Amino acid sequence: MPTMVMTGGTSGFGAHAARRLTLSNDVRLILGARRPTSAGEFVPLDLAELDSARAFAKAVHERLGGVPVDALVLNAGVVLPDVTGRTLDGLETTFAVNHLAHYLLARLLLLTLADGAVVVLTTSGTHDPDTRSGLRPPRHADAELLAHPDRDPGRDTRPRRAGEHAYTASKLCVALTARSLSEHPDARARRVRVVAYDPGQVFGTGLARDLPFPLGTAWSLLGTPALGWPLRRLNRNLNSRAAAGHTLADLALGLAKPPSGRTYAALRRGRLTWPDPSRLARRDDVARALWNDSARLVGLPG
Repeated sequence: MPTMVMTGGTSGFGAHAARRLTLSNDVRLILGARRPTSAGEFVPLDLAELDSARAFAKAVHERLGGVPVDALVLNAGVVLPDVTGRTLDGLETTFAVNHLAHYLLARLLLLTLADGAVVVLTTSGTHDPDTRSGLRPPRHADAELLAHPDRDPGRDTRPRRAGEHAYTASKLCVALTARSLSEHPDARARRVRVVAYDPGQVFGTGLARDLPFPLGTAWSLLGTPALGWPLRRLNRNLNSRAAAGHTLADLALGLAKPPSGRTYAALRRGRLTWPDPSRLARRDDVARALWNDSARLVGLPG
């Protein structure tokens, strides 16, 4: 029986993936979330608290009792209207939840992975200016400045644009982390496949729950079949929750595998593609700096 560990499986396309993993396949799923869920085995996890991430990793170790993890799916995420929010650790919330807590979990659970295991980290095409998503593209992946945006001399003073940058930059960090993780000696020794998964634009998920009411309402309405289906025919970046979730499950199950040397996957019109990520996401120096700076922020060696 494959053993999988997942975040972000309680709503949106992540819930579709979790249901597929638990109902359609002989899988043991350990699901980290803030509240109990009907899918999988619930273990408390609040990604806005690094100590909660550490406690979750410890609980997973204890619960498994030496049983290796076949797939680690780090899918949870948030988008916020500005960069004023701070976690208990004093870090900007979007960066902490979307990147840093997942970075910490990947590091803490790396040695539990089975030979040939899969790690899937959910990123976003908005990290790449070439997608022309309409959101403020990332200017950098400097972990210290993203954790403390008030120190960033180039921060946009407009709250909404600053919030957009926090989101797209956090997703750039995810793509860079996937690249670094795939090259880590422990991952190579275990022949771990690492994928940064861009599900495309998926309306109707819980991602926008913290946005202002008009934006949140529009997000929900565009996720309905009546509005979503016509839009998806016009925009190749748009996908349904079911399509995004089923593809995420396929990646976790190894039914969809990356070509040699590829760590970035993008769902386009329901079809999984393996394009290049953004120019910043392909830079070795940026990836190394992010890995080491993130390690310092969570108290781990580089």
